[in-house]
Amino acid sequence: MLRILYLTCCLFILFTTHTFASPSIKDFSADSEFSGVKISPDGKHLGVILIEDEKRTLLILNLESMKPTYAVKFSGDEEVGGYYWVNDERVVLQKLYKHAQREASDYYGELLAVNYDGSKSKYLFGYNSDTSASTKIKSNGGIQASAFVLDTLKDNEDDILVMAYPWNKQNYAYTEVYRVDVYSGKRKRLTTSPVANAGFLVDNNKNVRFSFANDKKNNEQLFYYEDGEWVDADKIRGGLTNFYPLSFTEDNKSIYALANGEGATRAIYEVELATAKHKKIIQHDVVDPLMTWVSDQTNALYAVEFENGYPEYRFVDTQSDKAKALRQLMDAIPDHRIRIVSETVDGNTLIVMAMNDRNSGDYYLFDRKKLKLKFLFAENAKLDPSDMSEVRPISFTNRDGVTIHGYLTLPVGMKEHKNMPLVVNPHGGPHGPRDLWVFNSENQLLAQNGIAVLQVNFRGSGGYGKAFEESGYLSWGSKIQYDIIDATQYVIDQGYADKDRVCISGGSFGGYSALMSPMLAPDMFKCAVGVAGVYDLEQMYKTGDVPESYSGGAYLEEVLGTDIQQLRAMSPTHNVNKLKAKVLLIHGEEDERAPIEQYEAMAKALEQANYPFQKEIWRKEGHGFFNAENRAKYYEIMLKFIKENLNVK
Repeated sequence: MLRILYLTCCLFILFTTHTFASPSIKDFSADSEFSGVKISPDGKHLGVILIEDEKRTLLILNLESMKPTYAVKFSGDEEVGGYYWVNDERVVLQKLYKHAQREASDYYGELLAVNYDGSKSKYLFGYNSDTSASTKIKSNGGIQASAFVLDTLKDNEDDILVMAYPWNKQNYAYTEVYRVDVYSGKRKRLTTSPVANAGFLVDNNKNVRFSFANDKKNNEQLFYYEDGEWVDADKIRGGLTNFYPLSFTEDNKSIYALANGEGATRAIYEVELATAKHKKIIQHDVVDPLMTWVSDQTNALYAVEFENGYPEYRFVDTQSDKAKALRQLMDAIPDHRIRIVSETVDGNTLIVMAMNDRNSGDYYLFDRKKLKLKFLFAENAKLDPSDMSEVRPISFTNRDGVTIHGYLTLPVGMKEHKNMPLVVNPHGGPHGPRDLWVFNSENQLLAQNGIAVLQVNFRGSGGYGKAFEESGYLSWGSKIQYDIIDATQYVIDQGYADKDRVCISGGSFGGYSALMSPMLAPDMFKCAVGVAGVYDLEQMYKTGDVPESYSGGAYLEEVLGTDIQQLRAMSPTHNVNKLKAKVLLIHGEEDERAPIEQYEAMAKALEQANYPFQKEIWRKEGHGFFNAENRAKYYEIMLKFIKENLNVK
């Protein structure tokens, strides 16, 4: 069945509908059916990532006929990573490796190139100079470095800029930039960063102009390329802190930058390079910018996306063609977050992704001249958005008088949302990440079973200003947990949740909170599910990839401190005697962020206290579930445990 919606501006959308069955655990745990949809610069072809035989495949389609012209599918343990259209006929892609001992794929920095019809395949950049018989990739000289596309050089048919991290036996390297021919693989090194592990920003003439990184002590460093050398850009930064250059203005004389200046939140500034004068472009009172919108054609900043509860867009240049297009898309697909994910070189044809709390994502093709919007793909067509549950923003004042924001998932189909069983789901991080108004398959699965879900942007979360994030430092086991506890009590007091049917479940730092919060509020939680959690904060200094990273030690000292007694007071392994909740621990043996030693320490503490607990260990999984079958098994175990403890039929 086709439905055609005409708008007043003659914009219309072609929708395809599906016949949905009641969703199963397998439907919620499935990988995306379609992802990474991108259009070629001339608008004649589409690229899309599919999962086939549990591996990522790049399918290239003729846009007019929607028939495949070629599929990049590796044999053996290889699969496709990210990819880029670099001209009308050619794509550059990353090659990933799957391993027998773990589910997560690894990227070793290899870039390959091929035309949309499979011709002229070439190994462009990487350590391996051998020919790959499975894809007929011709060999190129090896280089011991991991490559990432810095710029596709849209005005250059043959070359791209590649940012490469040289391999060494240390946890840092001075990043290099190469110009690479996408047909021959010939490369020329252009510059080396003045600081380790740096990123770069190129100007509108495609010259590398900025290099930025954090040093080993986590101090931000910014350098500017001037008169053939890198110079400290402290003058350009001025009094602004937490400074991140975003893009150049059209005349190359100024940059747009994200930074802290006046006010509690980060703002967008325009900084004049010659004079270092900065002008604040836009700032939100409550939240930091979530995303900036810069025109590919003019490099002008035209909009900024914020999220204070729901997504909101503030327009910097309301008269620009791109701003008008974004407004048209928002009108055509209401109540969704809109993302322009790819576009033709002239900007007339756009690939658009629309998503919200009930929809993981739909892809559309937007013809700006004809004002025509055509549905392409759904990320997961088996989940009908109308059957999914609302995610409602909430806010409250915590015990210290601080406003805390969060989200409450309300099970669909209920006459009233009162006295529901509740699962509290703290996010990971804790510093930097925050919860957003998005589709969450695990929370939607719980809601399908009549269970409400609470997410909390506690003190320490990102997105609410630097001071708010730093207020969670040294307070993992106190202020952060009290915000989670206060949020739970708020939901109970509002009548949403039954105080006698509350569980807490989270992953990574959320797994830590899932054990720590019930230790601070033993009578609040009936059960706790810790997934890939850290449970012994002393051990964070000894095991895992955080202390091994370049600035990991400085980060831990900043956010945790070095007081042994305080670390133990904030560690679940040292507070088992305070527990009353039923406990389920879930961990992957290949976890590098929260290594298996964290699980073992928690299990040992529980066993020594003769405290019963349930455990599920995945031999090949890491920090999360990368295999859909394993994810389905996890969902099944987690759901059964929670339903039993919350008396949900």
